[in-house]
Amino acid sequence: CLVFQKSKPKISASRRLFLKTKMLKKAMAMLDNDKQIKREERERTLAERVPALQMSGMSLQDLQNLCRELHQKIDVADEERYDINAKVKKNDVEIQDLSQKIYELKGKMKRPNLRRVRVSADAMLGALLGAKVKESVDFKANLKTVKKEEEKKEEVTDWRKNVDAMSGMEGRKKLFDAGQ
Repeated sequence: CLVFQKSKPKISASRRLFLKTKMLKKAMAMLDNDKQIKREERERTLAERVPALQMSGMSLQDLQNLCRELHQKIDVADEERYDINAKVKKNDVEIQDLSQKIYELKGKMKRPNLRRVRVSADAMLGALLGAKVKESVDFKANLKTVKKEEEKKEEVTDWRKNVDAMSGMEGRKKLFDAGQ
């Protein structure tokens, strides 16, 4: 019997824990740095594209008109975004369909293992032609039927008469003639 010993890790548990905490602190610092960079970039972009609003000295009516105007612009932007999103989804579906067709044309599509199912001739033709077959096709109509020949049944008669008929040389002659 061989006894398997657990191999001791090359790093002690305290060292491993120290390295994990150091990696987590470094990751947190990098994440905070990324968030700060994005925040600064956003503020810079907004400062370039959108001028600061001077609301001091505006009347209530002017503020309401400004709000209506901003809401209209937001609605227009939302509609454009929705239209673009719809176009992107439509193009994604089309790209997926075309890539599937290309993959099928290459012949590398893995077909799943299917169970054997009995299908009628009409269903097979429908699958091959891509539509339902309007006329029912009867393949058996053109086949010739072969009738089994009925076995000749010997007439059941009184066995005593049969014994009398088969006795002697006459009966043996009948059996010999029947065998040939």
